[in-house]
Amino acid sequence: MHIHFIIHEDFEAPGAYEQWAKNHHHKISYSRVYLNEALPNNINDIDFVIIMGGPQSPSTTKQECNHFDSQAEQAVILAAIKAGKVVIGVCLGSQLIGEALGANYAHSPEKEIGKFPITLTETGKNHPLFSDFGNTLEVGHWHNDMPGVTKEAQIIAYSEGCPRQIIAYDKLVYGFQCHMELTHEVIELLITHSQQDFSQAAKYRFVDTPDILRSHDYTKMNQKLFTFLDKLSQYYLLGSEN
Repeated sequence: MHIHFIIHEDFEAPGAYEQWAKNHHHKISYSRVYLNEALPNNINDIDFVIIMGGPQSPSTTKQECNHFDSQAEQAVILAAIKAGKVVIGVCLGSQLIGEALGANYAHSPEKEIGKFPITLTETGKNHPLFSDFGNTLEVGHWHNDMPGVTKEAQIIAYSEGCPRQIIAYDKLVYGFQCHMELTHEVIELLITHSQQDFSQAAKYRFVDTPDILRSHDYTKMNQKLFTFLDKLSQYYLLGSEN
């Protein structure tokens, strides 16, 4: 399969998503927009479009960030959805999916940076792609906002600090406000570029210090993500054959 990543900043790396693609020897391509690499103008030969996070929001303008074009990315997302491709958004990426489908993003009730549990809804517990997640699962977080919810969307998981952690927009379209892709390498990149987030960490209930972030084990959540991606890819391939 062909996996295409849209990456907004070098420190918002695809981590475990990229590792999964490499483990399966999938073709991988990138739109590293921070390097002014172009978005795909044709998604026919792409199977998965994975849109990563970033410090931007869907309302960030070109004047505010000249390498980020929210409307252009939303157009790619819509084209991929209409073409029956898998679309996964992470953090900012999940918010862009919601925006593309007409659901506005919102500020999350709590700032979350660290590793904290998410709880699956009844829908999530009964969803075949998330059956291995259990009732709760500790995952990574690094956000202030959350994606919008369409009428058709199903909330799969929430946390104490954010009511929209995982959203199923369609059978092939998923938004992850949480960061299950985090690895120790990605954590170091984020810490280096996020010193301001830690200067007032004590004010927030759900913000870990850099030392605590470094001490976490991210392996289990990475493995759960791999299982989800395996199931999703099998579902996509079966649909493509029909």
